[in-house]
Amino acid sequence: MKKDIKFYLKLFASTFYLSAFTFGGGYVIISLMRKKFVDQYQWIEEKEMLDLTAIAQSTPGAIAVNASILVGYRMAGIPGALLTVFGTVLPPLIILSVISVAYTAFRDSVMVGYTLRGMQAGVAAVIIDVVINMIRNVTKEKKPFPILLMIIAFIAAFFFDVSVIIIILVCGLLGAISIYYHSHTAKKGDKA
Repeated sequence: MKKDIKFYLKLFASTFYLSAFTFGGGYVIISLMRKKFVDQYQWIEEKEMLDLTAIAQSTPGAIAVNASILVGYRMAGIPGALLTVFGTVLPPLIILSVISVAYTAFRDSVMVGYTLRGMQAGVAAVIIDVVINMIRNVTKEKKPFPILLMIIAFIAAFFFDVSVIIIILVCGLLGAISIYYHSHTAKKGDKA
């Protein structure tokens, strides 16, 4: 893909737009990034976006910023990562700067309170959409280990209040062991 000034402007504008009009945090913006970069522009494959999402979740920092850095780097190297991170960070910075000037008016506004409650319902719907799409993609591969791991992680978090950090670390370790095992057995199969 040829990268000219139009490409870089499109990359920046996409992340700026997503960040400016997305409420609810990283999981919401991840879903919209998938729709924009996978479905609409077809710059990234679905599986690769899932991999980038997993990396963004497991690295320190805001998931939206991490994901935008990874997508930008994947698309255009360091310049792409810089553009997408600025595109993701600028809208909240601008919005919070404006809100800080008139904080008391926003805090006491009944209309703002109702608007935020309505946004919470929308955020919940988008997060449910993300979960359903991730489950659909994992079950498409028909591999029992990731499905079992997903179910166990849900049960551990929801019913037993196991820390999400512990779940992520254990799942990452089990995933690494699984990849090592499969690559090791594939090498033995090639030698035979």
